[in-house]
Amino acid sequence: MTLQMCEEAAMAAIALQAAHRQPRQPPVAEVKPLDPDVISAAIPAFFIGRNTAGFWVAREARGRIGGLFLFKRSAVDFANRQSAPARCALVFPTETFELDLENRGNPLISLAAQARRLVARLAAR
Repeated sequence: MTLQMCEEAAMAAIALQAAHRQPRQPPVAEVKPLDPDVISAAIPAFFIGRNTAGFWVAREARGRIGGLFLFKRSAVDFANRQSAPARCALVFPTETFELDLENRGNPLISLAAQARRLVARLAAR
């Protein structure tokens, strides 16, 4: 076995070990505008789902407002309050998605997410 082959085998082993250490992230969906054939533009629509950290996300389909929440019911209530006095259409994507707007939901979620990342980093050591 040559030195180059040994180096390549070592690099492959290191890459494999690093891949096993990192938790696999589920695919993150891109939130796209709704098809006008599916829902009228006059009806407000909200996407309700989970992000990769497990928190509930409520995001208006046109990207005007959104928030993070601990509970699904809180995300649904937020969507209904934002579309008051009328109700809104709720879309529940099966994939996770991230809030790409300012969090107008539970302000403590940002702190909880930071704490979760810190604990994960400490546990990985």
